[in-house]
Amino acid sequence: MHSALVRLQNVFGFFTTVAFSVAAVIALSSFISPQTPNASIQLRNVQVVKGRPHYYSYKKEEYANIRFDLDADFTTLFNWNTKQVFLYLKAVYPSSSASEPASEAIIWDAILASRTAPWHTNHYIHPDPKSGKKKVLPKKSKKAQAASKTKPTPDDDLLFPRGELHLNNQRPKYQITDITGKLQNKNNVTLEIGWNIQPWVGALTWTNWQKLGAWEALKGGRSEAFEFPEIGAKKKVDKKELETEKGGEGYRLEVGGEQPIRKPSKV
Repeated sequence: MHSALVRLQNVFGFFTTVAFSVAAVIALSSFISPQTPNASIQLRNVQVVKGRPHYYSYKKEEYANIRFDLDADFTTLFNWNTKQVFLYLKAVYPSSSASEPASEAIIWDAILASRTAPWHTNHYIHPDPKSGKKKVLPKKSKKAQAASKTKPTPDDDLLFPRGELHLNNQRPKYQITDITGKLQNKNNVTLEIGWNIQPWVGALTWTNWQKLGAWEALKGGRSEAFEFPEIGAKKKVDKKELETEKGGEGYRLEVGGEQPIRKPSKV
């Protein structure tokens, strides 16, 4: 006769084996779900300005502000094992040294949640193409917010199917700076879309530029090459054109009113 402890260990070992086997099947089954992503990216406007790109910047440097159009269909990235898709758009341009790899800087990103994912403040809300503004969400009480976090977001509340994006003259979330502090007159700059799929079970998967089984290679996903203009190419720069996207996701609070960190004065 086995003792109660031995029997408990056997039951627990059987349970973990079954749970691991089921999780492995779910993770592997994601690779048989067809993917046919496609995206079209067009540059709308680019400006290079010399100044302080952030409120905490100590010195002036050159930074770029890029606006773009994006039409993408990533609906096939969502399947039974997808929790959320982290989407990002980056600017790729040659480094100062030819021996170094190309420089990359993310200018915009979004978290696209699946239907089964609980609500979160960082989930992306698609702006209305007609007004250019994001869908206005009503204020919620603390009790309602806590309850909504356990419920999935219904598809009826979405302007487009999950994973479908139609952005026109989109402002960037982040401005571009370079380690050299110089950006003007750099050429062969391209905008490139990318993603990271975060599953419920299994490994993270990244942008597939080549066909892999049932996963088709990304069609499009890159803009035509352009160059960063020279500072002063546009005589008058409107400060509104240099604004970045702020706090557009869910009920995230917008950060504002920060005071820049200043160097201590010499006594």
